[in-house]
Amino acid sequence: MEYDRILAPTDGSEPSDRGVDRAIELAARFEATIHALYVIDQGGRPGDWDIAVERQEATGEAALDSAGERGAAAGVEVEKHLRRGTPAEEILACVDEADIDLIVMGTHGWSGIDRLRHAGSTTERVIRGATIPVFAVPPDED
Repeated sequence: MEYDRILAPTDGSEPSDRGVDRAIELAARFEATIHALYVIDQGGRPGDWDIAVERQEATGEAALDSAGERGAAAGVEVEKHLRRGTPAEEILACVDEADIDLIVMGTHGWSGIDRLRHAGSTTERVIRGATIPVFAVPPDED
């Protein structure tokens, strides 16, 4: 199988950075383009959005810039996408809109009570809803 467009969702965390790094490795191998995606999660109460959205925009721009720099260092083209909405839904929408061939994303590795507290992960939701392959990068992968 050949991949031309790889989606690398990021939230700026260490686990998602590992996913972006793995996506860059795969993109270099397949001469693919990375689509780095940060989703501003607009859940919660509407009155809380302004401050939270401003913080998330800054975090998202930094995460996307970092992905772009790491991709450039590896000779991989990185297109950056900043979206608003529910992360799993926006990831799946981006797959369709950008004609993505593969999703590569890091996992936080929550289990037990932590997994229940976080009500399932974005990665799990994407895996369940995706119509293309999803490469889930575990938190302790070397």
